[in-house]
Amino acid sequence: MKQVLTVLVIHAVSIIATVFIFTFTTAAVAAELEVTEVRASRDAGSISADGVVEAVRQTVIAAQVSGAITTLPVKAGDSMKAGQMLVRMDGRVASQQAHASQAQLEAARATLQVASKDFERQKQLFARQYISQAQLDRAEAQFNSAKADASAQIAQAGAAQTQSAYYTLQAPYAGRIADVYVSQGDMVTPGRALLSVFDPAALRVTATLPQAQLASIVQGQPIRIEIPGLPPSQRLIKVDHFIALPVTDASTHTVQLRLDLPIVNGLAPGMFARLQLPAQIVGRDDNARLYIPAKAIMRRAELYAVYVVNQQGRALLRQIRPGPVVGTEQEVLAGVAAGEKVALYPLVAAQSR
Repeated sequence: MKQVLTVLVIHAVSIIATVFIFTFTTAAVAAELEVTEVRASRDAGSISADGVVEAVRQTVIAAQVSGAITTLPVKAGDSMKAGQMLVRMDGRVASQQAHASQAQLEAARATLQVASKDFERQKQLFARQYISQAQLDRAEAQFNSAKADASAQIAQAGAAQTQSAYYTLQAPYAGRIADVYVSQGDMVTPGRALLSVFDPAALRVTATLPQAQLASIVQGQPIRIEIPGLPPSQRLIKVDHFIALPVTDASTHTVQLRLDLPIVNGLAPGMFARLQLPAQIVGRDDNARLYIPAKAIMRRAELYAVYVVNQQGRALLRQIRPGPVVGTEQEVLAGVAAGEKVALYPLVAAQSR
């Protein structure tokens, strides 16, 4: 019986020692837990917006006449010079019509010349009273008719010449070929798109912003643009100003912003862009921006969370919605309130739970 009591006493002492050690360890970890308060700021912050890179000058070149494509010397990605021939269509019929119009113009000019000389002679004869007034009037009418016919032939010859020029399409400016929609030998009709071109030296970012946030944007401060599709050394671009279109979309209540970009190697229309617009927060206190140290945020896949320390000193995991990083701090858009305490080191807080 004494041996059984001795074993029970030893077992009880072991349990008490284990609980004591666990309590001591937990208390030590809790003592090492460093916390920081959620900082509220009403200073100038930033507004995030998504945009897309587009060309200021981007043109879709279409056919103005019908015909078969006989020459297509360019392809997508090629560079082009202003006035360079891009597409040539079969314009032999139009060329012959232009030659015919030119011949008719020469005939009309010859007829006008004869009518002019005849009218001068008739005037001289009338001055000597060799012919009647009616004969002079007929000579004048023939001269005016020949002059009008010559003018009509000049206009018709010019129209035929212009029509024949539609069969050769030239580059409207220096740039690059974005895409080619036809092949050599294709039969095209008026209005069909043949190729698209753009000027890589004039690019901009277009983004939409809620109209309620437009008034808080601070003018004259650098705007940061991030292009994730570029190499890391070229992703960040800073511009000085933007243009807000004076029309608000009635269905989405958004305003379109346009920001001109400098020349950057590898930048192309269609790339995704992320904007950080400097803004001044105005309004009530609950509209202030909230910041915590970036190292206090724990990320697992798409989950962002922090350990919030309550009044009892317990660390509770809470999901947040992060905003942009500003220096060593990160803005928190949702999940915490101003003045709350969060664990500075998430791993230490996880062990103290």
